[in-house]
Amino acid sequence: MSQIKYKYPAKVFLNGEILDAGDAKISVFDRGFIFGDGVYEVMARIDGRFFYREAHLARLKWCLGQIHIKADISQLENAIPELLAASGLAEKDCLLYMQVSRGTAPRQHSYPQKIRPTLMMYAWPKTLAGINTTHASVLTIEDYRWSRCDIKSTSLLGNVMANQLAMENDCYETLFIRDGKITEASHCNVFFVKDRIVYTHPRGPLILDGITRQVVLELCKQHGMEVRLEGIPSKEIDKMDEAFLTGTSTQVMAIKEVDGYRFFERQAGPVTQKLQKAFLELKNAP
Repeated sequence: MSQIKYKYPAKVFLNGEILDAGDAKISVFDRGFIFGDGVYEVMARIDGRFFYREAHLARLKWCLGQIHIKADISQLENAIPELLAASGLAEKDCLLYMQVSRGTAPRQHSYPQKIRPTLMMYAWPKTLAGINTTHASVLTIEDYRWSRCDIKSTSLLGNVMANQLAMENDCYETLFIRDGKITEASHCNVFFVKDRIVYTHPRGPLILDGITRQVVLELCKQHGMEVRLEGIPSKEIDKMDEAFLTGTSTQVMAIKEVDGYRFFERQAGPVTQKLQKAFLELKNAP
């Protein structure tokens, strides 16, 4: 699978200023740079509004609390319109990246006291498909990451390595296995379907509780679909009828095959398709 080529954003919000991307600089002693000591969030702007904005911002605040960073994210919220205008995105669909690190201090592992967090944000144009028609091939590996995957940390080396493995094997994603069960993917949540029952790993420290995951679970409820919050044993993948990924930019994406085992040849399963259509209707709702 060829890698997507990305461009740098035009403008960056950094600690209260909106700067040309080339002029946005941080100290080499910023703990986000040295330790990955920070958290981040990504939101999609669709037809003039950020999809589930409040849920994303609430998760950012929760993650900051989990790692004891005291930051006023209203600075980020309030600067969004100005940033979009400066970036030429005031009337366009886009993705917005927000990041808060603990700040700059001499290197030590424990939390330094009385330092100012580094707040950074940028946006880039991105129009999401109505329905994501990609049929993903994925592979599986043992989960070698830490046990606080529920924190949306900027320290993503394990996820980066797993996603690179997927790219090298012409796949879209890598699914993680922990204690014999599928937990999540490198940058998505994962669902399986058997006999029209939807399965996904329960929320907790072993997965990121994705906002799109939460939306899909609510859609299942609205459409009368039975849901079981259970991690699927990796040895039983070939007994499932369907599988799909969820994420902010992934939306709801059908999985065509896992480790070479195929769920379908041309068309995603009926439950996946129904949820894709329901997700589209939700996005289009006034």
